[in-house]
Amino acid sequence: MSVVMAEQELERPSQTETVNPDLHLQRLLLQEDPNKAWVFTIVRDIKEFISPPKLPPLHLTSKPVAVKDIWGFYGGQGKKAGATSLLIHGGLVALAVLIGTHPAVQELAKETTQIFIPDIAPYVAQAKPQQQNMGGGGGGGDRSPLPPAKGQLPKPAPKQFVPPAQVINNPEPKLELTPTIDIPQDAQVPNVKMPQWGDPLARIGPPSNGPGAGGGIGSGRGGGIGSGSGTGLGPGSGGGMGGGVYRIGGGVSAPALVFKVEPEYSEEARKAKYQGTVVLSIVVDDKGNPKELKIVRPLGLGLDEKAIEAVQKWRFRPGQLNGKAVAVAATVEVNFRLL
Repeated sequence: MSVVMAEQELERPSQTETVNPDLHLQRLLLQEDPNKAWVFTIVRDIKEFISPPKLPPLHLTSKPVAVKDIWGFYGGQGKKAGATSLLIHGGLVALAVLIGTHPAVQELAKETTQIFIPDIAPYVAQAKPQQQNMGGGGGGGDRSPLPPAKGQLPKPAPKQFVPPAQVINNPEPKLELTPTIDIPQDAQVPNVKMPQWGDPLARIGPPSNGPGAGGGIGSGRGGGIGSGSGTGLGPGSGGGMGGGVYRIGGGVSAPALVFKVEPEYSEEARKAKYQGTVVLSIVVDDKGNPKELKIVRPLGLGLDEKAIEAVQKWRFRPGQLNGKAVAVAATVEVNFRLL
């Protein structure tokens, strides 16, 4: 009994060994003989690699514990939530269609653009401005049966007070003024030196103011010279010379829209939900009225006719040349839009 007790006391660590921290480190180290040759260690590792020792079976002492499903709150509402979302989106689409097809909204959606004038100022050379001598014209007469005869042109002036005449019907006027003609100062005209006013391009013949009307000389009307309409020279209108109407630029200002009428949608285009832009070419006369409307880019489905009907009711502030209203050609766009 005493021998056993003595052996147990020898195996029990002393008080100093328990508190010694080096003891724990020594227990972590391999209990190998430091004097043992390394060859034995290699042989042992090879044996364990070829035939590893069998370990006792692993006994699990833990068991899985059921937890509450985090998706359980939504699990029973998937179909209900999907149906609710579908109803909400369908209602929004129906509301948008209802608003877009309402006549009042469609009337507000129709837009018209004023005169389309490209900005060419950055590309124009900075030179002395020249008077436009292309476009315009004039004519006149006093219902004479004879055509106007050849003669020289009166002095050019930006505003005419007295029209020229070959046959003087009022030899003693109360206020005598020099006749003038509304053409540019630097216009290239034939130099005809004759003692009478007349058309430099006409034939020589007996004096006559021509079969036109409104004063002047020619077969047109307006106080100018030629077959046109206005105080200028040639077959055009609105003053100036060269034929045709004035173009924007070269001292000719663009007409400005002062009153417009919104175009109506045609029934065919409304049913087809068709939209686009109609481009028209017009001439704004010296009174501000649109004339000679022509379709440059059509749309069809009755929208071209609706655009013409609307533009015919528009009113403009006419373009000007040297402070005087003249007929000017322009291009307008009429837009048709549906929401």
